[in-house]
This record gives sequence, structure tokens and C-alpha cells, in this order.
Amino acid sequence: MNNSVSVREMAEAFSLVNLTDGVDLSQVLLGLPSVNRPGLLLAGFMDYFEPERLQIIGIVEYTFLEGMSDSTRRKALYTLFNSGIVCLVLCRGLQPFPEMLEFAAAADRPVAILSCGEATSDFVGEVIRWLKVKMAPCITKHGVLVDVYGEGLLIIGESGIGKSEMALELIKRGHRLVADDAVEIRKVSGQTLIGSCPEVIRFLIELRGIGIVDIAKMFGVQAIKETQTIDLVIKLEMWDETKEYDRLGLTDEYIEILGNRVVCQTIPIRPGRNLAMIGESAAVNHRQKKMGYWAARELSERLSMKYDNNK
Repeated sequence: MNNSVSVREMAEAFSLVNLTDGVDLSQVLLGLPSVNRPGLLLAGFMDYFEPERLQIIGIVEYTFLEGMSDSTRRKALYTLFNSGIVCLVLCRGLQPFPEMLEFAAAADRPVAILSCGEATSDFVGEVIRWLKVKMAPCITKHGVLVDVYGEGLLIIGESGIGKSEMALELIKRGHRLVADDAVEIRKVSGQTLIGSCPEVIRFLIELRGIGIVDIAKMFGVQAIKETQTIDLVIKLEMWDETKEYDRLGLTDEYIEILGNRVVCQTIPIRPGRNLAMIGESAAVNHRQKKMGYWAARELSERLSMKYDNNK
């Protein structure tokens, strides 16, 4: 289920001007991560109208309203503001018609009217992206998220197995920390998961025996990142002599997070293994696969060709 977001938060993010001084923007909530340009409603067509969407009026809708007679425009705006909308944004710095302010104040629930100086299409694109992230389904997962060569590595495993130590070594090698211990994961689409860190523990790492380490203060801002797509999951587990581990990688294994399938690679832990180097190799290998090069399959093809030639 989507989360709601306050209009005040949106106004601060996009530097919008509140034209309805009597409305407390923090109490006005948007319930859907999408927008609507109410041209059809202003023309009298109300089927499938969703008032919880952010309503946006650009130069097209504004010019349409300007061309109406006073009585027709008043009727159209009365219908709009009494349809249950919660927020209306006027783009390109357009000024509200007097009826807008009147009907916003008289509506059954507060309706916020905001002004935006940007072009309508630019604002629509940016605000949809922002709303989708803010209102996406979200879970918190125990693990560490690191940006390695642009690939988001989510490191998971039992408590104390060495996730934070692996992340610290990756940071020392020039990569960036997103979250340690608790990773907030948002599903922004059927293919994309974005991870971030709860604000209270942002950019901190817990190292057993040492305590809390502030990565931003210790390594600088180049060692941290606020958000990152989750491209690959690294699962750390203690080496089990009785278990047969994948040595070729001809097929990918997956883990499901919020309904999305993410490639998951199990890395067995034993003394002498350089986990940071393994993490870097996993990130580069995953990127190569996305670009169409699969080393394990190329080896398999070479062996097949050699076998065929020796027949």
C-alpha cells in the first residue's frame, strides 16, 4: 500500500509558493503517486477522475479557462474544487483566478493552491519521479548497502558474519556507503528497488570491538551516498564443507524483495578470502552480464567447440 506525503514536503522540495495562506500544508496529504491535468473535468467529463492525485494546471488549461464566459468558468471551477481534490499547482507562475481562491476556502476539506515557476512538462516529470519514490511500498531489511562501481550491492547474512567489515574495506578501496545495519528499500517500479538509510543512523557503521564509526567524517563525503538502486544481493554465510557451492555461474539465483526478483550470489566465508575483492569482482561481473558478456557461458562455448573439434 502506498504511503501518503504532505503537500508541505512537496512544496519544500520544489520551492513552490503557497497561495492559500489559511491552509496548513502539513495537514494536506496526497494519496496517489501520480498527477492529473484536469482539462477533461473542466470540460464536463468526470468519469474515472481521481481527486487524490496532484492536480496541475498549465498554460493549456489556463487558456481554456480564460476563454470561457464568467459563469461557465465559475461553474467549471466549482465542480473541480468540490470534487474532493486536495492540491492544485499552477505552473509557469500563472496567477489563480479569483474563483479558485474562493472555492478553495469554501471546500469541505482544505484545498491547497500552489504556484510553480517551471514549465509544466518539466515539473510534471520531476514531481512524478519524486512522488513515486516518496510513496513507494517500503520495507526495512537487515544488511549493508554499498555502491561499487555504480552497482548497488546489498550485503546480507547472519549477525556478526562480517557484513560491516566487508563494507568498510570496500569504502577504503574507494567505494561508497549507503546504509549499514538497516536498509530501507522502496519499490519504485516493477524492475527498480531503491535503498537508503534511516536518518538516525545515516553514514554510521558499527564494528564489533571498536564501536560506531562515522564514515562521512572519517573518509569524507566522497565515501557516502544517500540512495542507490539495488542491483545485486551478496549473501554471506560460513563455509560449509558438506555444501556444494556454484563454481561456474552458468545460471543466476534470485531473491524476491517486494515482489521484484534480484540476482543473489552466495559467498562462503573462510579465513584468507578477500571479501572486498570478491565484492568488486561480483559487481563488475554483474555489470558485464547486463551488457551481454557472460564469462561462464563463453567458457562453456569454448569447451563445447574444443570437444566438437576433437571428435
